Amino acid sequence: MFSYMKREPGFYRNILALAMPIVLQNLVTNTLALADTFMVGLLGEVPMAGVTLANIPFYALQMFFFGVQSGAAVLISQYWGKGDRRSISRILGLSWLVVGVVSIAFSVVLLSGPARFMGMFSNDPTAVDVAARYGRIVCLSYVLNGFTLVYLGVHRSIENPRLGLYMLSASMITNTFLNWVFIFGKLGAPAMGVEGAALATLISRCVELGIVLVHMFCSKHFRVDLSALLRPGRETARRLFTYATPVIINESLWGIGTGLYPTIMGHMENSTEILAAYTVAGNVEKLALVALIGLANTAAIVIGREIGAGRRGTVYEVGLALNLLSTVTGFIVGLVMLALSWTLVPRYIFPLFQLSDSTSGIALIMLSMIAAMMAPRAFNFTNIVGVLRGGGDVRAATVIDLLPLWTVAIPAAALFGLVLKWGVFWLYVGISLDQIVKCVMGIWRLRSGEWINDVTVAEKSGE
Repeated sequence: MFSYMKREPGFYRNILALAMPIVLQNLVTNTLALADTFMVGLLGEVPMAGVTLANIPFYALQMFFFGVQSGAAVLISQYWGKGDRRSISRILGLSWLVVGVVSIAFSVVLLSGPARFMGMFSNDPTAVDVAARYGRIVCLSYVLNGFTLVYLGVHRSIENPRLGLYMLSASMITNTFLNWVFIFGKLGAPAMGVEGAALATLISRCVELGIVLVHMFCSKHFRVDLSALLRPGRETARRLFTYATPVIINESLWGIGTGLYPTIMGHMENSTEILAAYTVAGNVEKLALVALIGLANTAAIVIGREIGAGRRGTVYEVGLALNLLSTVTGFIVGLVMLALSWTLVPRYIFPLFQLSDSTSGIALIMLSMIAAMMAPRAFNFTNIVGVLRGGGDVRAATVIDLLPLWTVAIPAAALFGLVLKWGVFWLYVGISLDQIVKCVMGIWRLRSGEWINDVTVAEKSGE
């Protein structure tokens, strides 16, 4: 029944070699993000809730970045399988242009009226004020972050995921150290509170960009073709538009949609406690997801490479194997997370953030629901982000990812949390419903085999 799990020698070793740098990268960055949350949490629950509000628009923008990155990866991984490096440089140049324009627009909007903008996400004026002060500074880092993520996405797609581990580790260590300096006024610096956290983030993004520029001109693994980078051509624009637009729409609307969850929480009773609990639970959740995200990104690389190299006959079984591997991993991670949530986390993690008893209880409910849905979530991660997108089936992946979110989960969460006022448990029941629907839709599409497409047909002359 599971004969497709028996792959050629070295297959799983290659999966591990590609996935581990991505897993370690996410583990390092999320561990340090937890440390950042801890430092902000020392200022109190209101500052922590305010920073959570301020990160709602940035989270939506990061989903846009991830959409460009993932859409470009559909093409890049297959070009890499064909050995076409010039086309990869073209896609990099065009992707940088797109993220630059959008991130600058976001920054201008946030700079023009931060308090008014943040007021859309909460009815707590104190938290909104904190969010506005934080957002006014941190929005200046948006364009820098977009450039870095696109560049790392290119190298991940050409089987060089270690770059992201090294670069983001250096950036996050810098960010954590500067948080300590600027938040609390160490080493002679003024104590700036949440504005110090924003300044630390801005400086760390500058460090990232500096590393990108140095690496771009020194890399031996992939040397950027500057002429192709600066003149990507119409055919590249057409291809990126064709395959990246559905992914960009997917990730942007997914980011906006999931950003509505803390917005709903911000309008519930005891919103400050709920948002503080959501911040802590979210950071713990990110640590639990590192292995699943690593497998999903690896699946996209492997599927794209197999199709680009012309090995279409084995792609379907490779997709089945990767999905099953991810689902089993998700089940194990969920069990471990559930056990830790009821034993060590309340005893050792919650006290670090000085959470009240009621806030700790809310965070425990959130973590328990997240753990319970880890296995179907793992399948959806790998199937949508890895297998379907890697196979060029970006439109179906978009429908599967967005339709349950906007037609099932968001309405249910709003109904349970704002209309019926049933509390956090039922709010998370509503949030979790889309994962079940995605599984059903995803399995149907996977079994059809129609997701296997070569997106790198011969280009037109003159580019």
